[in-house]
Amino acid sequence: MNNKILVKICKHTIIMKEVLTISAIFEIAPQLWRGVQITVSILIASALFAYAMSFIAGLCRLSNNFLLRKLTGFYVELFRGTSLIVQLFWLYYAVPMLFGINLGSNWWIGVIAIGLNYGAYLSEVVRSSILSVSQGQYEAATALNMSSFQRMRFIIFPQAVRMMLPEFGNYTIQILKGTSLVSLIGLTDILYYGDVMRSTSLSLSPLIYLTALIFYFILALPLIFLTRKAEKIAKKGAAS
Repeated sequence: MNNKILVKICKHTIIMKEVLTISAIFEIAPQLWRGVQITVSILIASALFAYAMSFIAGLCRLSNNFLLRKLTGFYVELFRGTSLIVQLFWLYYAVPMLFGINLGSNWWIGVIAIGLNYGAYLSEVVRSSILSVSQGQYEAATALNMSSFQRMRFIIFPQAVRMMLPEFGNYTIQILKGTSLVSLIGLTDILYYGDVMRSTSLSLSPLIYLTALIFYFILALPLIFLTRKAEKIAKKGAAS
């Protein structure tokens, strides 16, 4: 009889803990929601900036101009070879102090740092995709008496873009993850509000960060869906 009572008490305790956990998550979620706008705006702006930098740097690395190739290569290796956190702090603290250059608000600094970092990675995707187009396509375009610009615009680039799509999708998801670092320079994103809540309610830390994980996962779902669509497009392949 006593054992049955103990089992019932244990079950009741477990149920109560689950109810309290769910209710705590519903209390935490609205606070974290306040940071979603900053997270999404940083994601969109830095992703667009990274895309622009990737095409600029990727094409410049294929240029016949030696100086342009070397300068672009330096940018790519510098931002690929150093930490995004260090780059963020460098733009936030060091650039204004050493050079007197004001890059704007914290929001702009976050966008520039993330965009430059992931733009460097994506530039290699652009460069390698263009180089992956079959040599026969170059020869066919030359046989049609196309100029270098026409060859790139009408023949090579459309095929290369198709191959780029999956990696662009994957890196966009990485950019979403990278946005969490902007809380380190005072931007009020999801993680910022999570850290504020954790500092006042240390016992709720596991639930706070669990809820933050759920938020980031939900934001990533559309990107995951688009990446899978891009993979299907890329599977059609470039002409050989």
